[in-house]
Amino acid sequence: MTDTINYRIIYHMKVTAIISDEIIQNVKTLSQGKNLTESLIIALNEWIALKKIQALNKTIKRTPLRFSKDFSAQTIRKINRN
Repeated sequence: MTDTINYRIIYHMKVTAIISDEIIQNVKTLSQGKNLTESLIIALNEWIALKKIQALNKTIKRTPLRFSKDFSAQTIRKINRN
């Protein structure tokens, strides 16, 4: 039997950016991170999530969701209760 070892590779990038003090202060305050790096990670992750939601909304606007002909709330409740 061969043992399999899985490694998780994490890439980090050090970035130098010129950002106004006002923006940095707002990010620190609103994200409530422990430090600037954590605050920026929180802010960027939230921005990415927002953009994904906006893209999904555009997709749904172009092709709205449709229920199948045999859909009923009562059937779904039964499925969810099992």
